[in-house]
Amino acid sequence: MPKLRVLITDHGFPNIRHEETTIAAAGAELVVAQCKTADEVIAAARDADALLVQWAPVNAAVIAALTRCKVIIRYGIGVDNVDLTAAKARGIAVCNVPDYGVHEVAEHAVSLALALARQLPMIDRRLRSGTWKITPDKPMPALRETTFATAGFGRIARTAHEMMKGFGGKRIAYDPYVTTEAMAAVGVEKVDLEQLFTRADLLSLHLPLTAETKHFVNTARLEQMKKHAIVVNTARGPLVDTVALAAALQAGVIAGAGLDVYEKEPVEKDHPLFACPNALLTSHVAWYSESSIPRLQQLAAEEVVRGLRGESLKNQVNK
Repeated sequence: MPKLRVLITDHGFPNIRHEETTIAAAGAELVVAQCKTADEVIAAARDADALLVQWAPVNAAVIAALTRCKVIIRYGIGVDNVDLTAAKARGIAVCNVPDYGVHEVAEHAVSLALALARQLPMIDRRLRSGTWKITPDKPMPALRETTFATAGFGRIARTAHEMMKGFGGKRIAYDPYVTTEAMAAVGVEKVDLEQLFTRADLLSLHLPLTAETKHFVNTARLEQMKKHAIVVNTARGPLVDTVALAAALQAGVIAGAGLDVYEKEPVEKDHPLFACPNALLTSHVAWYSESSIPRLQQLAAEEVVRGLRGESLKNQVNK
């Protein structure tokens, strides 16, 4: 029997010690590539028993070329670069690692919301320009009088709600897959889609990207919101029609937006969002902390080993 072979198609980590240790302990060989194209993945991965993938494309052509692969693990939450349907048709499990940065992403979402609610970027720019003024330029509701809302009620959304609880405001959520009772148990009111947009003062998105959720935030829904409302997205970029969002920000339809993810990344230098002083923009860093990277690598390597051994997988996304 040939030795089991695990391929890291590509990565941007400082080192791969966690993968090396975990996979060697399972008796498998670890090979590292830095593939950028599908053809490069095919050349490197043809006889691999498992793939660890960061950004490289694993499309239908790649999957058709795999001769021994049992499992594909995506470093991170999104699996947009893996053809799930093609993998399922070949009997190859695809897994993500959704629990490595739950607290970090929730922290970032809440930080964006709070900074905008307190108008910190705007006041900072005003002060640097030479204006000393002890009141904000626009209305600033007290946090204890605001409604914090999440679209979605998974792990990250629940963590964000827990963080916001201390500020004393109302908390609501929209998620058709979570019961009213489950939300009420942690002090959150379940609402429908229209209520989500009409009642939210701070709206944080925590949804997967599907055909139904693309442009979940669009012109029509922005127009349903309060003029002092703030939208935050640390989930998937295409959840927001960012051109429509920029237009709404410039027209004063809503008060602010905090984005860490975009429809196209890197975000285009001439995107209209950059002309919006009430937009707080970060570069897909919500997942990061000094401990989140090694945690991601360790959890991904452990899932690979389960796949090689035929054990139950924790996070298969193409069942």
